[in-house]
Amino acid sequence: MKNYTTEKYKISIYSDTTFSEGSADNINQYDFAYLDESEYHPTTVFGIKIFNENRLIKSAAIGSAGGSTGIHETSTIIEPDRIIICCSDTVFCLSIPELSLLWQTKADQATCFEIFKCKDDYIIHGELEISRLDKNGKIVWQQAGKDVLTTLDSYDTFVITDEYILATDWENRKYKFDFNGQIIL
Repeated sequence: MKNYTTEKYKISIYSDTTFSEGSADNINQYDFAYLDESEYHPTTVFGIKIFNENRLIKSAAIGSAGGSTGIHETSTIIEPDRIIICCSDTVFCLSIPELSLLWQTKADQATCFEIFKCKDDYIIHGELEISRLDKNGKIVWQQAGKDVLTTLDSYDTFVITDEYILATDWENRKYKFDFNGQIIL
């Protein structure tokens, strides 16, 4: 579970592995369920709850197929009026405090590991692709490496500097991109 605090709200995001849309046996009930519409059961489902002065305002479940993801320091961005979060192969954007779905974008063929703010856009570190999404969730560009974009020890596999994006694949090959998606190394 990860908790965030804004000027007005406390936001809790947590894994809800037992949630199944429409089931009476769900431990948690949600105001909204935004689950990937595919023939596959979501591999990752997150519950999101927004509180004001310890009073629950809204709740939502999000879920998608693809590789499983977790909640960690770089999997979510909280902005004053919205939450942007990696969930399996998809990035979801929900309004604060209503938790209305603003957009969802499949940003990787397998798994979205991390999300970073880049001017008004977002850079997504995926398992197979690096993507840049605009503020409306549209893919600006995507680039892939020769192998998965992580290493055995997951140390410094993805770095964003003021000048470039550096990704390392499983075979320790390095890829250097500019912010327009062009390979510069």
